[in-house]
Amino acid sequence: MHIFASLLGPMMVAFCIFTLGCATPLASQTADRPLYLNEDGLPTLAPLLAEVTPAVVNISVESQQTTELNPLLNDLFFKRFFDMQPMPQLPQQRQQMSAGSGVIFDTAKGYVLTNHHVVENGDRIFVTLKDRRRFDAKLIGSDPGTDIALLEIQATDLTALELGDSDRLQVGDYVLAIGNPFGLGQTVTSGIVSALGRSGLNIEGYEDFIQTDASINPGNSGGALVTLDGRLVGINTAIIAPSGGNVGIGFAVPANMAKEVIDQLIEFGEVQRGQLGVTIQDFTPDLAEALGMEAGVGAVISQVMPDSAAEAAGLQPGDLIVSVDGRPVAGSADLRSQIGLKRLGRDIEIGIIRDGQNLTLQAKLRQGGQLGMNAGDKGLGRLSGAELRDLQPGDPLYGDISGVVVAQVDTNSRVARSGLEAGDIILAVNRTTVTSVAELRQQLATIDGALALTIQRASSRIFLLIR
Repeated sequence: MHIFASLLGPMMVAFCIFTLGCATPLASQTADRPLYLNEDGLPTLAPLLAEVTPAVVNISVESQQTTELNPLLNDLFFKRFFDMQPMPQLPQQRQQMSAGSGVIFDTAKGYVLTNHHVVENGDRIFVTLKDRRRFDAKLIGSDPGTDIALLEIQATDLTALELGDSDRLQVGDYVLAIGNPFGLGQTVTSGIVSALGRSGLNIEGYEDFIQTDASINPGNSGGALVTLDGRLVGINTAIIAPSGGNVGIGFAVPANMAKEVIDQLIEFGEVQRGQLGVTIQDFTPDLAEALGMEAGVGAVISQVMPDSAAEAAGLQPGDLIVSVDGRPVAGSADLRSQIGLKRLGRDIEIGIIRDGQNLTLQAKLRQGGQLGMNAGDKGLGRLSGAELRDLQPGDPLYGDISGVVVAQVDTNSRVARSGLEAGDIILAVNRTTVTSVAELRQQLATIDGALALTIQRASSRIFLLIR
């Protein structure tokens, strides 16, 4: 479960549910699965939950963690003073268990949907059903960019949740969160959709979150966000929580985004993303005035990469991208998510405004290129978690050295754990000089083994191994 700071508290909601006797539906969204009053005439969600909760599973992950010995134990004076025997020099391994949640969505193949961060680095993965049956799970594939992973279990008599259309959600729709908080076992909480299309949270590379006030806590990761017609509309992923618990702001990956990822994980075992090859920024009122355009929404192209899909399609700096395949673009983060979910080699239609004219261009997504906001580029695979950009005028060492600036580092990422810091300047990869993000990407694409970065940090030059 990803956790980060918050200002708001929990919010309780009440459900209006109609009678058992006349089977009157609550609303159009539940017309095929009405909710009832119980035998005492009180509102209840029990009939719905009896149907959907068997599809939500508990996931436990077994992994090995390396623990370094205390350096005092290797100090000769310390050993002599305490009359200690020589200690082994090798790092110690200890077993670690973690817990999360998952959702069955295909009974015939035993497919279970969960979060990437739930199963990341797991040596063994176990799935426990509501009826307490326990199975070893096989990892079919995982995508850090959307935090989606796909498991497979060999089991019969499974219950699956039907994927709903998350694009039809509206703020105010009632939802249920089902998962395994704090490893307690299956738990159900209720709330509403608080917001849609949340991005810029720096949780994942591709963000288009459903925000809900249904209580979500550590261990709920990978669990189900369900509408009152029993359809899966989201995979619970993150919370805002200064104390580590729920305060009424939780986030779920939309089901439509998860479906795009699942299809590729089943086919390839990974997500093969195509690239458009542009650098973009939000279309702000100030930018609209500077370009002589009416204020609105979209993403403005600030740079087109050479030999990219964008260049082949005829896109130009200053073009305002307003839609992709007919779907409106709300801003640069939205465009990045939309393109990031489309596979390599796919043909797309890009709606733009150029010099006041509405145009539609055709592009075939390619490998390589770039799609990033001006703040940086997060799409560099093995350096995921680092926001990178070219050196620019005004940077401390601009003109003195050439390299790639690390603008920001996610503190929970692998590169942060390896020692990469914001402000570092990457000068070379495996001793091959890189002078731009484009060159860095090309160099990374040629490396399968260890990754060694030559870093300029203030006045020091550092050789850093990314593990």
